[in-house]
Amino acid sequence: AAAGGARRLYRRILQLHRALPPALRDLGDRYVKEEFRRHRAAGPAEARCFLREWEATLIQQQISEDNQNLKEKTVYGIQLTEEKLNDFRDEQIGQLKELMDEATKPNKKITVSKDSEYKT
Repeated sequence: AAAGGARRLYRRILQLHRALPPALRDLGDRYVKEEFRRHRAAGPAEARCFLREWEATLIQQQISEDNQNLKEKTVYGIQLTEEKLNDFRDEQIGQLKELMDEATKPNKKITVSKDSEYKT
């Protein structure tokens, strides 16, 4: 049952990414795929926490998507609280930093090649 819920969540996140600009969609899709792959063998407690956090992120994405329909300027992402950041391991903080750096590169177009490496 948990595996089916994880697959549905995974597919729903990728569906929401379809509304993103191509460069952000590629970056987001790659990140989601790597994270779900990385947690495939997680223990039950870690898997529950992982899925709970992604479900919360999914809900935030849906709310942001609805709110963006009311705004002129589109804003992507959510603000993480200090409490949430304190729950992350050092490796996860590093991944977030890399993701932020990649997503905020000025005037760079991000594309993903077949081997999933970034090209700029």
